[in-house]
Amino acid sequence: MEKVLELLADGAFHSGEALGRALGISRAAIWKKLKMLEALGLQIDSVKGRGYRLHPGVELLDHERIHNALDPSIKEGVVVRTCLKTASTNDLVREIPVASPLIKGVCLAEYQTCGRGRRGRAWDNPFGSTISMSVRWFYSAAMASLEGLSLALGLAVLKALERCGGSHLKLKWPNDLLWHAPDGFRKLSGILLEVHGDPTGDCEVIIGIGVNIALSREQINGINQPAVDMQRVCGTAVSRNQIASELINEVCRTLDVFSQQGFGHFRAQWEQHDAFAGWNVVLEAPGKMVSGVASGVDVHGGLLLQTRSGMMIFKGGEVSVKAMTPTKSK
Repeated sequence: MEKVLELLADGAFHSGEALGRALGISRAAIWKKLKMLEALGLQIDSVKGRGYRLHPGVELLDHERIHNALDPSIKEGVVVRTCLKTASTNDLVREIPVASPLIKGVCLAEYQTCGRGRRGRAWDNPFGSTISMSVRWFYSAAMASLEGLSLALGLAVLKALERCGGSHLKLKWPNDLLWHAPDGFRKLSGILLEVHGDPTGDCEVIIGIGVNIALSREQINGINQPAVDMQRVCGTAVSRNQIASELINEVCRTLDVFSQQGFGHFRAQWEQHDAFAGWNVVLEAPGKMVSGVASGVDVHGGLLLQTRSGMMIFKGGEVSVKAMTPTKSK
């Protein structure tokens, strides 16, 4: 499949006969490979008499383009790998060799078979239509000091997508990025953190980031919540490779600042983009539900909720927020 993709990457039409001749296999074998790619969600046009091509707007990951677009200061501190298919980039990124704990590993995949979302959910990523990226970061302080990291990273993703043309982007506590559409909020991106190591010492943080880039109408409708992609947010085609580079740049900058100053440095910026500040919300946690008015976050990234019993603070983990109504104009 990888060799077929290499031939189709130019966006031109190629006959089944020409593809088979180039790869030394039959036209029937080519047809089977193309059907396998379509089953993964890749859009391929088939026109009688002309052959096959990648659907216009489909842009495959290009390691060289991504690496060349990184800021010079970032290039020195990361090892970037791209792959066609993996179970999960969160797992694969741990296999990338790095020369020092100061080096961050970054993995991007065209397609994941077992992409993970928050609270045990699956992250759906049709082939070539999303960014599925994981970053491996070594942190030399106690796990407790990682509080607020998912919020800081959400802000990093927002900044990167704004730099690529995104607008009207908002943050949902603790780790979702939303687009404020005319008909309400739609999910554009999600973040998942996995932490391994000594609770009181050195630890390894795996940061999984998913961004919808160019989904079909059927793919959008198949997601179990209101969703959107960057193409619809921007109103035009966008470059996956540019977005990947900007994400790596901004995430690495954020990690470096966070390691020195913690979430407190990002708190005011995060609150400026808080989707539900001043809204009536319901928090769902294992075994309980609490309602109140979302009132920003504390210096550690905990959600401040004004309830009838007073101000309460909630941490991340298995807590989720559902918006009800705004108490003030948004």
